[in-house]
Amino acid sequence: MKDGVNGVALAVFIFFFLLVTVMGFLAARWRKAENEHSLDEWGLGGRSFGTWVTWFLLGGDLYTAYTFVAVPAAIYAAGAAGFFAVPYTILVYPLIFTFLPRLWSVSHKHGYVTTSDFVRGRFGSKGLSLAVALTGILATMPYIALQLVGIQAVLDVMGIGGGENTNWFIKDLPLLIAFGVLAAYTYSSGLRAPALIAFVKDTLIYLVIAVAIIYIPIKLGGFDEIFAAADKKYTDAGAGGLIPPAAAQWGYATLAFGSALALFMYPHSITATLSSRSREVIRRNTTILPLYSLMLGMLALLGFMAIAAGVIVTNPQLAIPQLFETMFPDWFAGVAFAAIGIGALVPAAIMSIAAANLFTRNIYKDFIKPDATPEQETKVSKLVSLLVKVGALVFVLTMDKTVAINFQLLGGIWILQTFPALVGGLFTRWFHRWALLAGWAVGMIYGTVAAYNVSTPKQPHFAGSSAEIPGLGEIGYIGLTAFVLNVVVTVVLTFVLKAAKAPEGIDETKPEDYTADAGDPGVKTELPAATH
Repeated sequence: MKDGVNGVALAVFIFFFLLVTVMGFLAARWRKAENEHSLDEWGLGGRSFGTWVTWFLLGGDLYTAYTFVAVPAAIYAAGAAGFFAVPYTILVYPLIFTFLPRLWSVSHKHGYVTTSDFVRGRFGSKGLSLAVALTGILATMPYIALQLVGIQAVLDVMGIGGGENTNWFIKDLPLLIAFGVLAAYTYSSGLRAPALIAFVKDTLIYLVIAVAIIYIPIKLGGFDEIFAAADKKYTDAGAGGLIPPAAAQWGYATLAFGSALALFMYPHSITATLSSRSREVIRRNTTILPLYSLMLGMLALLGFMAIAAGVIVTNPQLAIPQLFETMFPDWFAGVAFAAIGIGALVPAAIMSIAAANLFTRNIYKDFIKPDATPEQETKVSKLVSLLVKVGALVFVLTMDKTVAINFQLLGGIWILQTFPALVGGLFTRWFHRWALLAGWAVGMIYGTVAAYNVSTPKQPHFAGSSAEIPGLGEIGYIGLTAFVLNVVVTVVLTFVLKAAKAPEGIDETKPEDYTADAGDPGVKTELPAATH
């Protein structure tokens, strides 16, 4: 690591940071709506984004600074097992092709802003809707925190903030400034800000990866040398070389499959989806989003390159920023650091908006102020988006970074438990609302307890997301095991409750709602009249 502040890299980083800051505030005037006082406008960008804006927005949403830092960091620390992120992002797109267009259609037909809106309308259950909303908020909070961890990693490598003995305020001042800017333009511009900034973010990331995948191997003597160095490290460490041992295969496969099921359960994924202007935009995006998986595969190789370059760090999350500083000229290291930093700002903005929308629509409006006007909803959502970011900032500044990572893994286990209610509800009304709620509770409790019991010598609890699968004796992803239990309980209780003729609630949707498109008769382009 270079001593002191890398002035050239810092100057380039500041340039791009200022550029996206200006864009964030100008975004309020981009496609400006006549009525800005509704969640459709502030929280969903007016449901007006076309194919390319949606593609960049979803890419900026799903491929975050954490992805940029953590995926190759997992390769650096654990070997090829870290590649699980590549197959799961391939599996996810055929999956979402089947249900996202249906969710878009019914949401536009009825003016739904969140997944909890749909669940409440489909099953006539505020309790089930509340469970989905709380799960979404809980799972999103540590995810936002990890974006700030990504920014902090870049600042550390650039030498900003001083050493460990520096006054805490001086040390964290750059992160506080970045947070303040993020909070300000999100409050001002809503979803339009990250949508506009995503163009810069993804362009920089593609540029950096394209250069890195060519330039760094040339400097290191080619991929033969890179793979040989990585193989030697893993062999010396007793990990069996580049290929994970047979005992790890169940964990790899279940983690990839469970992650694929969970990815589009996150509120920020759905927020970006519902911002598009037509059903066809969603279908097109599921066919072109796999381009990001190609990028992700190349990005993962940076973990091997960090080993071959002799990068030594105590925190694997610093491996890739350190690789960039070591291998690139200072000016291009600044470009790479800007890509990571902006790669944190875009998803953090979308995540905070999504969490705020869940609170406003499914807690504040449903349980606190049912007669809230669109203006009041928008004001509350803006304020909550600030509180969510403050909570994430406090999390980062006061807790060990490994805790943030572990809670994000726990968030993945939690959010997967909303799959039966959301995706199941998009295709059938057969599941009973109380059975879905019971299945969700069983999955949440099992997943949390199982994750709590995972320990390492350094971490007594929440040390990972894999444990023994009951009845199989294999190590697998806790979230998928909890999901299977969730489904079993839901199906069994549905039979029982239907036999007992338990009240099923009112379904406000109709079969034709799930295939409606923009411009069809009766399709709403704004919130329902009852909420105006």
